[in-house]
Amino acid sequence: MVRFKPKFSFVFIILMMSGWLCAQSTDLFRVEYSHLPENSSGITTSKYRVLANYPIKLKQDNYLFVGGEYNRFQVDFSKPFPFDTSGLEKFYIVDMNVGYLTNWNENWRFISIITPRMASNFTNGAQSDDFFFNATATLWKEASDADKPFRIVLGLTFNSTTGLPVPLPLVSYYKQFHPKWSYTLGTSKSNFKFQEKRHSIELALFLDGYFINVQDDIVLPDNQIGSKVSLSALITGLGYQYNITKQLRFYLIGGGTILQWGRLRNDKRQSTFLLNNESNQYFRTGIRFSLF
Repeated sequence: MVRFKPKFSFVFIILMMSGWLCAQSTDLFRVEYSHLPENSSGITTSKYRVLANYPIKLKQDNYLFVGGEYNRFQVDFSKPFPFDTSGLEKFYIVDMNVGYLTNWNENWRFISIITPRMASNFTNGAQSDDFFFNATATLWKEASDADKPFRIVLGLTFNSTTGLPVPLPLVSYYKQFHPKWSYTLGTSKSNFKFQEKRHSIELALFLDGYFINVQDDIVLPDNQIGSKVSLSALITGLGYQYNITKQLRFYLIGGGTILQWGRLRNDKRQSTFLLNNESNQYFRTGIRFSLF
């Protein structure tokens, strides 16, 4: 009979679900750079990301998790648009994560996270419209000592930046079906991975994007207003990771966007102007320190 032995470090799979993309991570610290080069729409986007997380043991197998994440976006426009784009060139996202982990029963653990967020161009300091709130509740089970280790995450996530006033399902399933081969199927990321002691290669399909407040409303040619900016992208890519030490890793991924929409939106989150819907290349690289 398989004995389930969850490791508390897996909570970081959930802890980093502060964005609408619900990115999966087991990182204590990460520095990352990603880039969408210019395409036919004349828009280039670069993102700089730093995150840190820290677990605090309360009693037995109960943990409190605190963390934060900082994202800076640089957007360059090489072609003219029918409005002033100066307020769309720099954006910032600042998250604070607070999570709690406890045993649900012998096999399952319960994890809850709240994530206050500030997302804005901050041209006039911080304002009330810059504030967003995200929350996640999940059940998580892992069989790390099975012949074919697996992990299941099932839950609900509420994200104020999606524009949907209801919790959305969160599902992730990981299985190592061979000593060097594994796959993950999930609502935010799926991959197929080959891994050795120092090197790993993966073929991945995942979501990326943002939803950010624009403080100085943009008046569009049809008299509509752009007060929010969003990017939604479905990305496929080939990734490589090198394990510098057991916990310190260098990684990079290159690929392209299968689907991509950059939009201006009004205060009701309705689309008012399409900035970019042309697929293009995608690159990401960084260094991370993980428990796992």
